[in-house]
Amino acid sequence: MPMDNTPHMPAAANPLTRAVLEIDQYSAGLGWDRPAVLFALVDTARLRASEPGLADRLELAEGAELTPIEQEELPDGVPLDEFLATIAWPGAVAGCALTLERLMLPASAEAKVPEELSGEELTRWVAEHPERKEVRMTVAVLRDGGRESALRFREKDSDTEVLTGADLVPGLAEALSATFEE
Repeated sequence: MPMDNTPHMPAAANPLTRAVLEIDQYSAGLGWDRPAVLFALVDTARLRASEPGLADRLELAEGAELTPIEQEELPDGVPLDEFLATIAWPGAVAGCALTLERLMLPASAEAKVPEELSGEELTRWVAEHPERKEVRMTVAVLRDGGRESALRFREKDSDTEVLTGADLVPGLAEALSATFEE
């Protein structure tokens, strides 16, 4: 997956933020209604040194410190938390990222969710709620504990409207961090 350093990215952003924004922009280019995608994050200098041919084929961005490498498709029918529990990254992987789409409700609507709903009934209720928002989340973690997230709302699908922050999706960040535990 060739990615480039785009002009909208903050020049002073840390390497993990730049990687998350690269993945977000790549995903945006593929459009909406896509399955979740997992990425390994590797140290770009280490990749250039150990795999120069691969580095050339990936057309790595100049100055990039982390290179996202798209992984195979996630298996159908396996809950995300169960799938993530099966992952063990090799030492050359500095971090990982996941991008996925979800429906979100504002806090005022979450307070009104009928307690008896669960599973498919709850999913249907949220999907039919008039205040629902479609969002693409990109969450990345580093082996050393670093975290970053990007949120892109479908109604504001623009590179300049992407929200970033370390703790925007803490549960998913925890699940990704667990893939590095031994």
